[in-house]
Amino acid sequence: GKRQWRRYQPVLSAGIRRRRELQTALDTAIAADGFRVVYQPIVELTSGDVAGFEALARWPHPQWGMIPPEQFIAVAEESGHIIRLGLWVLERAAADTVRRDQRAPHQPPRYVSVNVSARQLRDPDFVPGVQRILASTGLPPDMLLLELTESVLLRPDQRIRADLAELRRMGVRLAIDDFGTGYSSLSYLRELPISMLKVDKSFVDGIAVDRRRRALVEVIVRIARTLRLTVVAEGIESEVQRDLLVSMGCQYGQ
Repeated sequence: GKRQWRRYQPVLSAGIRRRRELQTALDTAIAADGFRVVYQPIVELTSGDVAGFEALARWPHPQWGMIPPEQFIAVAEESGHIIRLGLWVLERAAADTVRRDQRAPHQPPRYVSVNVSARQLRDPDFVPGVQRILASTGLPPDMLLLELTESVLLRPDQRIRADLAELRRMGVRLAIDDFGTGYSSLSYLRELPISMLKVDKSFVDGIAVDRRRRALVEVIVRIARTLRLTVVAEGIESEVQRDLLVSMGCQYGQ
């Protein structure tokens, strides 16, 4: 910055060096299928039945061990690797879902949800990529749920609006991830083809002891039900939290 100086220390460049190493390793890992996809179940809170799964990318590096998603996702977003990685996760999740349903034909089908970053949505080849994956894997469009962040929806341009509308026409469902943590606006709930709200874990954590957080979750659930949107609460870790969410009318949880 201006009008200041700082004596150099090796720790100052350690973070930059680490990010460069991750960027280089990302390219190799994507090409060599070095990532893994794990699945977190989404359950109906009243019955406990599994309704779907959220696909989560994991990176078990041969030298560095398991690299946390909060590290490599940010680097992939900055470097542009997120476009290739995102399509790889989407294709793997779609193929795994089809295989899972084929192995258990007598069980009700369960959808798969995949996170989509802002960088992916800005890519003009994103929607054609989704179409190709659905066609190649045979996954029915209504069995795919794409999770979007609120920052993407705050001021979506006309092309993003058109892409979201096209995805919805294809039958793909759209969700707002971590609802309430960003710049929540009721206008995009009305204007965009959203079918699900996911309540962030930070709200669920305190509902058993914090009246204000409990009231906020109740408001979100009430708004969603009024707009005929599905609600999923993230990060449920106790029966007390689950029972409170059920009493509010929340349908699903992770």
